[in-house]
Amino acid sequence: MAAVKDMWKAGGGIEMLASEDAVDLAKRHLVQPWPQAGEIGAEARSLIGSGDGIYITDGDGKRLIDGPAGMWCVNVGHRREELARVMYDQAMQLSYNTPWYTMNEPSAVLAERIAGHAPGDLSHVFFTTGGSSAVESALRFMQFYNNVRGRTEKKLILSRGGAYHGSTYLSASLNGRPRDRDWMDGADELIVKLSSPDPFRRPAGMSVAAFCDRLVAEFEETVKRIGADRIGAFVGEPVQASGGVIVPPEGYLRCIRKICRDNDILFVADEVVTAFGRLGHVFASGDVFGIDPDIITFAKGVTSGYFPLGGMIVSERLLEDLRRSNHPTAMYAHGLTYTSHPVGCAVALANLDLLEGGVLAHAQEVTPYFQAQLKTLEELPLVGEVRGVGLMACVECVADRDSKDPLELDRNVGQRIDAHCHELGLLVRPLINMCVMSPPLTITREQIDDMVGILREGISRTMDDLRKEGVWQG
Repeated sequence: MAAVKDMWKAGGGIEMLASEDAVDLAKRHLVQPWPQAGEIGAEARSLIGSGDGIYITDGDGKRLIDGPAGMWCVNVGHRREELARVMYDQAMQLSYNTPWYTMNEPSAVLAERIAGHAPGDLSHVFFTTGGSSAVESALRFMQFYNNVRGRTEKKLILSRGGAYHGSTYLSASLNGRPRDRDWMDGADELIVKLSSPDPFRRPAGMSVAAFCDRLVAEFEETVKRIGADRIGAFVGEPVQASGGVIVPPEGYLRCIRKICRDNDILFVADEVVTAFGRLGHVFASGDVFGIDPDIITFAKGVTSGYFPLGGMIVSERLLEDLRRSNHPTAMYAHGLTYTSHPVGCAVALANLDLLEGGVLAHAQEVTPYFQAQLKTLEELPLVGEVRGVGLMACVECVADRDSKDPLELDRNVGQRIDAHCHELGLLVRPLINMCVMSPPLTITREQIDDMVGILREGISRTMDDLRKEGVWQG
């Protein structure tokens, strides 16, 4: 242990540790996110030592395509010197200020630039430390807004199956993915769950248009049954990311937006994943889906993962309602030590320069090729569907294409594919029976070919394994 401490004193950092030393330290001292009880505090995961462009290098020195772009977030790619220098320069000028009674220039400039990209009258930004705290802030704002307006019963929140909105208490209560809530408590009394807008899982024989009508009817019936006077907000990802890149039917979001507006229900678009270039635009709500939410939450790509930052953009109408209320001294008693962090905001400004300076245009240009090449994987008998939009996609594996059943005898098929792909030079985001791909937006056509080729081989090897084990015959 003293030797490790001496290495850090020498300024070498973690790169001076041998891979096995880092693994040993993790097993003895590091608690990983989302651990299982039998391994909590005693596990080590794949060690990543460095990154460059769309590539990362693991602890054994193996170079891999970063298929998930970290966690949907390294949008401009690894090792961008522009962002690293801004981080250093801002820290040397002002490393921190308290947001309770002071402010900094980068946060004000960033708020103005973000508002310039937002749809509708979304014009004011509250900065947080990430996506979970952004969604939490939006929900607490809804509660505050309705309390000030004397509508103390209007607090229920509509969410959907397959959703993922975070790990803080309120945001996690919205989650609707399998296993997320099996052992965790939540504010269940505040949440009303709706169906996932997953066209792949629609009833047999039903058209996508009819499925959309069914979802909209369910939403309308739910509002009528519960009462609009009790529902404060609907929270939805334009594309359900961690739920398996669920792209809703055409027109669905516009219909839901209208119902929310007609019933004075706040529409909160959770763009933690889809914002800042993932779908080729700074925000997808207006430019891709034609909606103007009351609040948009964001994180991840706002700094391309170089610094923890998130936030929410709030409608001017909502703030004006509060300013005109009969309670001018009512306090939105919510904030974080690192709200509007100067280093994070400075990095986000430089990141936005890169996005506006060509990365967004490049993402729009390669998106059709990305989606088309991945779609060819449907030729493989294990693959039930490849779906996606922008530079995010999901390869869903099924035991049988007619029944669309996942592999009941092997729910970890995604991890099997990931293991083969890792050996071949690609990091995959495995989700039970699905593989999610969301590479850095700077990926080229040639690199897309490499990525899809490795994924094809990884799935093929997995099929061979399953056949040999008698789990699946295809």
